[in-house]
Amino acid sequence: MFTVLRIRRRHALMGSAAGFVVFGLLLWWLLPLDEAPPGGTIRFSTGTPAGVYQQYGSRLSTAFAKDMPDLDVQMMDSQGSQENVRRVATGAADFTIAAADAVETYKLQRLPGADKLRGVARLYDDYMQLVVPRDSKINTVEDLRGKRVSIGPERSGVRLIADKILTAAGLDPATDIKPFADGISTGPGRLQRGQIDAFFWSGGLPTNGLVQLAKSFPFRFIPIDGDLVTKLHEQGGASRYYRATNMPESAYPSIQDGSTVATLAVANLLMTREDVDPRLTEWLTRSVINSRDRIGAHVHSAQLVDLRTAIYTDPLTLHDGARRYYRSVKP
Repeated sequence: MFTVLRIRRRHALMGSAAGFVVFGLLLWWLLPLDEAPPGGTIRFSTGTPAGVYQQYGSRLSTAFAKDMPDLDVQMMDSQGSQENVRRVATGAADFTIAAADAVETYKLQRLPGADKLRGVARLYDDYMQLVVPRDSKINTVEDLRGKRVSIGPERSGVRLIADKILTAAGLDPATDIKPFADGISTGPGRLQRGQIDAFFWSGGLPTNGLVQLAKSFPFRFIPIDGDLVTKLHEQGGASRYYRATNMPESAYPSIQDGSTVATLAVANLLMTREDVDPRLTEWLTRSVINSRDRIGAHVHSAQLVDLRTAIYTDPLTLHDGARRYYRSVKP
């Protein structure tokens, strides 16, 4: 009898010890942010001045400064998604925002550092916006043949999608149009001055560069219909990340006159590298989610950041630090 009691007591002590270990691990997992905020320096690659990437990135920087006062965030302008992906992959930047198709393209080409890329959060969708003067005779993508068309800077996400759209419409981007490399910073002005006939832009809604253009110049959007998106999907590769959708009538009310515009959308991802500190990434992920409403009051696209969908960063696996944060807030 005495021996049985000793065994039971030993099992009870072992169970208690195990319980304390589990409890300790749970506290470590759920409450890492009780520690002092991380410091140091990070480089954040954004986009062009009139685009959503830079607007959003700038306000994220303010949120990071509030949550992590010892963290120095160095913001970097860029031409867009393709340059952003390359910068993070090669160590020229630590965090960035990029469209999923640009990420997939970089991975499919097996470019330097592609295997080290990791996701932090799915943010919001970019919408393809093909802009012409209101009195233009251009009504379809096919009508761009022989026209002066800005297809975005060479290393931008705009260029990546515009080339694919033109190809799907049976046009060679190099020979069937007169291509220009304007982005959202210069394209609207050149359209207004009559120096180009149309320009492509891929960005969140609304994009400030187009909001400003609408105040002084009448323009309209050329639809990109579902049939064209189907042809894009037939191209394979990164085109699978495009989905047919409608640009809501509320995006540019004075331009759209209450009508939606058929187009395509692609998800934007906040991303980093595998070797970036997990604790820093966890803090940064929390800051992105918690600052949504504050930033959304100024950058409409930020309102679309959703904790329930933020974890879906395909084609990237989640960074360990981001995964730790999402697990800590899982209901």
